[in-house]
Amino acid sequence: MKNSIFFSDVRWLVTCDDADRVLEHVDLVIADGRIRSIRKHGGGSDAASAPGAAEEAGMAPCEPGLSAGFDEVIDASRMVLYPGLINTHHHLYQLFTRNIPDVQNMELFPWLRYLYEIWKKIDAETVLLSSLTGLTELAKTGCTTVLDHHYVFPKGHGNDLLEAQLEASDRVGIRMYATRGSMDLSVKDGGLPPDSVVQTVDEILRDSEEAVNRFHDPEPFAMHRVALAPCSPFSVSRDLLVESAKLARSLGVRLHTHLAETKDEESYTLEKLGMRPLAYMESTGWIGPDVWYAHGIHFTDEEIRILAETGTGVAHCPISNMKLSSGVAKIPEMLSAGVPVGLAVDGSASNDGSNLLEEIRAAYLLHRLRSGSRAPSGYDILKMATRGSARILGRDDIGQIREGLAADLFAVRLDRPELVGAAGDVKSMLGTVGYKGAVDVTVIGGKVVVRDGKMTAVDEEKLAAEAEAARTKLYLR
Repeated sequence: MKNSIFFSDVRWLVTCDDADRVLEHVDLVIADGRIRSIRKHGGGSDAASAPGAAEEAGMAPCEPGLSAGFDEVIDASRMVLYPGLINTHHHLYQLFTRNIPDVQNMELFPWLRYLYEIWKKIDAETVLLSSLTGLTELAKTGCTTVLDHHYVFPKGHGNDLLEAQLEASDRVGIRMYATRGSMDLSVKDGGLPPDSVVQTVDEILRDSEEAVNRFHDPEPFAMHRVALAPCSPFSVSRDLLVESAKLARSLGVRLHTHLAETKDEESYTLEKLGMRPLAYMESTGWIGPDVWYAHGIHFTDEEIRILAETGTGVAHCPISNMKLSSGVAKIPEMLSAGVPVGLAVDGSASNDGSNLLEEIRAAYLLHRLRSGSRAPSGYDILKMATRGSARILGRDDIGQIREGLAADLFAVRLDRPELVGAAGDVKSMLGTVGYKGAVDVTVIGGKVVVRDGKMTAVDEEKLAAEAEAARTKLYLR
C-alpha cells in the first residue's frame, strides 16, 4: 500500500469525534494522507471492552497478517493516540526576542513599544529560521496545524516573509495557516509601531490579494491556507478594517485580529473611537463565522452572547494572558453560550514557548482556579485544541480521528514513570496530569514528522546553531 502507516494494537485511541469515543485495542490504517480504516485488533473477547469502543462501533477484527505491505508498521500496544493539536494564534517571528530581561515585568503596550525597536529589523532569514525553530517545537509536542499571525513588514519586505514561513512549514512537514497581517497607524498617527513597519491601506490591500492568490489553497486537506489579519484596533485604521473585510469575503478567506486583550485596549477604543472593542469591530463588518479574535479576555456577558449568536470565534491564549498580566478569559461562559473557541500559544515572546501540550494543562488549571466546578474538564480543553480550533479555522478535515479525515495525530507511550496511574482517564490526561517533553510520534498528512521524540526531516542541532546565529545578527542590527 502506497504512502502507508499501520498502527498496530493501539492501546487507547481518543477520537474526539461526535460521540467522544475512546477505542481500545484497535488497528489504525493510514494511506495517501488520510485515515483509511480503524478496526478491532485480533478479535478476542476483551479486545474492545469499554463502552463506545471498536466492537460497539461495528468494527470488524483485523485479519491476521494485515500489517504486511505497509511502508511503516508501528507497535502502538503501549500508546495512546490523540488527534493532532491545532494552534489558532501565534507570532513565530517573535521567537528570537523571548526571555529578554528588560521586558519580563511589562504589560502589553510598553512591551510592544520596546520590542518593535527590534522587530523592525527582521528579514526573510529571521522569519525562516524563527519559524523553523517554533514549528519544530510545535510538531514535537503534538501540534499538526499552526496559524501564524504575521503583521510586521519592514520597508523593503512584503510577501517574501510569508514565503519564508511557508518554506519553513514545508521543511518541517506541518500544516500552515499563514496570515497576511498589516498595520497602517504608526507612532506619529497615535499607534504603537514605528513608521518603518507600517504601510498604506492601498499597499496592504494589494499585498493581501497577492498573498491569497499565491499561497491560499481552499481544497480539502490543504497544507497551506491564508487569512487576512490586520493587527489590532490600536494599530490599524477604520478604513483598513472595512476594506480588509470586503477583500477577504470577495476572495473567500477568513479574518483574524487581536481583540479585547487588555484594559488599555478597551480604554483606547472608548477614548479614541467612542465604543467598546467588539462594538467597533462589528461596525466595520468584523463579525460572523468567518471571523475569530485572539485573546477575547475582556468581553462582557452581553458581548459573549453576540459572539455566540454570530458564530464569531475566540483563540484562547492562557499562558500569554497570564505572562502579560492581561487577565483571564471567560472560557467557561463562552463554552456554555456556544461561542466557537480554539486554543493557541500566542507569540513566542509573550509565552515564551511554542507548546500546545503545556497550553492544555495551563488552561485546565487556570480555569479550575477561577471557576471551580464550572471549569472545563481536561477533555473539554483537549477538544478545544482539536475540534474547537478546527472549527474557528473553518476546517472540517482535521481535528478528530475518523475514517476519511486527514491523518494528523500524535502518540504518547504510557510505559514511562511520569505517566504511571495517568491512564485512568486518557481523555482528560493531558489536562489533569499533563505531559512534559516531546511526544513519541507525530503524523501529519500521513507522514511521520516526529519519531521517538525526534524530528525526521530537520537536523535539530544544526537548526539550533543556525537560529542562534540569526538571532545574534538581528540584535546586532
